[in-house]
Amino acid sequence: MSRPLVAFACVAALGGAAVAAQSVRPTKDIAAAVAASTRTPADRARDRYRHPAETLAFFGVKPTQTVVEFIPGGGWYTEILAPMVKGRGQYIALVPVSQAERTRTALSAKAGAYGKTSVQTIDFTTGASSVPAGSADVVLTFRNVHNLLMQDDPAVPGRVFKAFYDALKPGGVLGVVDHRLPEEMDAAREKSSGYIKRSTVVRLAQAAGFRLAGESKVNANPKDTHDHPQGVWTLPPSYRLKDVDRAKYAAIGESDRFTLKFVKPQ
Repeated sequence: MSRPLVAFACVAALGGAAVAAQSVRPTKDIAAAVAASTRTPADRARDRYRHPAETLAFFGVKPTQTVVEFIPGGGWYTEILAPMVKGRGQYIALVPVSQAERTRTALSAKAGAYGKTSVQTIDFTTGASSVPAGSADVVLTFRNVHNLLMQDDPAVPGRVFKAFYDALKPGGVLGVVDHRLPEEMDAAREKSSGYIKRSTVVRLAQAAGFRLAGESKVNANPKDTHDHPQGVWTLPPSYRLKDVDRAKYAAIGESDRFTLKFVKPQ
């Protein structure tokens, strides 16, 4: 069961900007999308780790918005977002060109539930995106920034964050959830473990022009030690060690995650 979301007061690691504490409750639209019968039982089972209703409420997602989801992967959040904006807003999947056709096929297969959706592309080598500039209300990325940091080209993360910035309207929101690497741990682990530092994301976002507007601990997991043989993929749902210490990792649950909200200045 999802726990109530509380956003905690903090100070940005870079830039020193104060972030006000907030309490955010899911709207009826978000609650209905999370409770929809179109979601698979397997996806519902992971709500206790991912807290989708509280997370989307914290980011301020509304059904009338143009919502861009960066690399939706298996479509876990797509099952919530696309039906929520169906007929009122717009759902856009932003993916590398190599994933575009596969993503279109996946979205088309669920057109009845999702309605009209759009697939746009981004070039990691240039940062060029086909999302019209200044058209999005919200850009969301769930557990994807660590993949950017693992690219051979160290400039990729900066290019992608700039593309996020360009896609958003003034006042638009960038929501980031990713696996948290404690600040005191070796930053070199960001290249291999799947965990990344909160300060790294803040730095990338601020360099692109964003302002840190809020932070929530709703997706935090104090049981996670952040130090596993196969990185974050040791934990569920991946279980890369298969049956080795499976009960131990199941007891930990999914990874410890930060949840950051950035805003493009007006």
